[in-house]
Amino acid sequence: MAERIVLYLFKQDEEKLQGFAESLEALHHLKSCTRCFHIAEGELCMICADTKRIQDTLCLVEEPLDVIAIERTGTYLGLYHVLGGLLESGKNDNSSNLRISELLHRVENDFIKEVILATNPTTEGDMTALYIKKKLEPYHIKVTRIARGMATGGDIEYADEMTLTASLTNRKELI
Repeated sequence: MAERIVLYLFKQDEEKLQGFAESLEALHHLKSCTRCFHIAEGELCMICADTKRIQDTLCLVEEPLDVIAIERTGTYLGLYHVLGGLLESGKNDNSSNLRISELLHRVENDFIKEVILATNPTTEGDMTALYIKKKLEPYHIKVTRIARGMATGGDIEYADEMTLTASLTNRKELI
């Protein structure tokens, strides 16, 4: 893939290359949102800073690309929590690398009523969703899982808007 990018850039004129270089330079201004861990220019990302969003619903995703994919649907109006990965099958315990304690802190302090588990429909995604559901049980909140509008083994970031919309709209409570 890197080879393809280099070959593509090699064919571009000087003006396009200069624009690309400036875009790369601007990347160092980006950081993680201090609340949800999505991409931000300041302390909070644009989603967390938007007071018109539904404040008592969190959609838990693996990576920032998943936030971008769900936002493209225009159907979800709540907040997000970016986990930063998944539990890995066969590993002892990599849960400390994930932002689970930060999620629990938000649920406890931000009056969250529902957490939508939007992990990819893979073995690791399902395992992570069940692990987090178990961690959320003491809080007595609604925990839902996006519906299986996606193929098992697929990635949210590559799903089309219609599939993601159906998955979010038809989510079910995780029992």
